[in-house]
Order: sequence, then structure tokens, then C-alpha cells
Amino acid sequence: MASEAALLQPVVNAGLILAAAVTLLAGYRVIKGPTVPDRMVALDTIGTNVVAIAALFALATGRGLFVTVSLVLAIIGFISTIAVSQYVIEGDIIE
Repeated sequence: MASEAALLQPVVNAGLILAAAVTLLAGYRVIKGPTVPDRMVALDTIGTNVVAIAALFALATGRGLFVTVSLVLAIIGFISTIAVSQYVIEGDIIE
């Protein structure tokens, strides 16, 4: 059991570093994105990466609270993506 945890820890740390790096790249696209859909996709990517970071942090620390946080962030990200997409397509969120 201890060897599995020792093997998992470097993988989780590498995942955290990779997710943070991709989040920074997506932040650059949010700032420099040439079009609004590019910025929307970058923001959705950031939301997805934050969910992944919370889940990986839950694995690293063994705290189940971060799994709940990641689920709530995923739901909020999904709803906000739908709302922004509706606004870009229709010009209004609620008809």
C-alpha cells in the first residue's frame, strides 16, 4: 500500500504542474484571443483545469472536500458556458 502511494505522488505532482501550465497558456489566450469564441473556449479550458487541479489536490492531500469543490466548480462551469454561449448566439440569455 505504501509503494502505491509513493508511486502515485509523483504522478499527481506532475499532473498538477501540467494543469497549472495549461491554465497559464489558456490565460494568455483569454487576454490575446482574437475573437470572442476563442476567449470563451479559453475560459472554459481554465474552468476545466481548475476542476482537475482540485481533484488532483484531493488525491495529493487525501481530503474529500476538494472532490466536492471540484464537482461544484464543474457544475458552475457548465452552466456559465451554456449561458455565455447563449448570449453570444442569441444576444440574450433568457428569452
